[in-house]
Amino acid sequence: MTKTTQPTALITGASKGLGRALARALSERGWHLVIDARSSAALSATAADLPSVVAIRGDVIDALHRNALAAAVRDAGRLDLLVNNASDLGPSPMPSLSRYPLDALRAVYETDVVAPLGLVQLLLPPLRSADGVVLNISSDAAVEAYPGWGGYGSAKAALDHASAVLAVEEPDLRVYAVDPGDMRTDMHQAAFPSEDISDRPGPETVVPALLRLLDGRPASGRYRAADWAATAVTP
Repeated sequence: MTKTTQPTALITGASKGLGRALARALSERGWHLVIDARSSAALSATAADLPSVVAIRGDVIDALHRNALAAAVRDAGRLDLLVNNASDLGPSPMPSLSRYPLDALRAVYETDVVAPLGLVQLLLPPLRSADGVVLNISSDAAVEAYPGWGGYGSAKAALDHASAVLAVEEPDLRVYAVDPGDMRTDMHQAAFPSEDISDRPGPETVVPALLRLLDGRPASGRYRAADWAATAVTP
C-alpha cells in the first residue's frame, strides 16, 4: 500500500469493547488503523465502519500474527500509537489462586504480558521515529487484591511494571498503563457471570478520557481514566 500521511495506530482486541470504541473515535479524527481480533466476523463488522483500516484476524500470543501486524505497520510507513488492549481474563468463574489451573495462568500471562512486550519489541523503530505512544490497558485489579482476581490482576500488575521499565528505557516515548475502570463488556460479564452488569458504563464512555490523555501527553506513568474524564475532548 502507499505510505500514509495519516497518524497511525495499532489496536489489538479491536472487534468489541474498549478497543472498538477507541478505534471508531480515532477514525473519526482521521487516523489510519491497524486492528486485530480473534473473531473474524466481529473484526470484519468493526472494520466495515472504518474508512482507513487494515484488519488482521489472529491471536496476539501467536508470533506469526504479531509479525503480520508489524508488516502492516511497515506498509503504512509510520506508527504513532500502539494500544495493547487484547486481554485474557482467565477461567470464568474465576478460581482462587489455590486451585488456579497453571496452564490457564500461563495463557493469561502470554496474552496480557508477553504478547504486548512482543509487539513493543517489533514496533519500537516506527514508534521511536514518530515520538509515539504505547498505551497498555491495565485494571484496578493490578493494584487491589480482589479474591479470584489473582491470575488476571497479577498479569496486569506485571504489565504495569513492564510499562514503567519501558518508559525509563525509552525516555523519548510516552508509555502509559491505564486503568479504564469498570465497563459493560463481555469480559466484565465473564468476571461476574451470575450478575447483571447493565448498570456499568459502556466502553465508549471511557474513550474521551483516553483521547484527553493522548492529547495532553503527560509524563509516562500509570493513570486512571476516571482522572482524565473531567473535560470532554473535541476532535
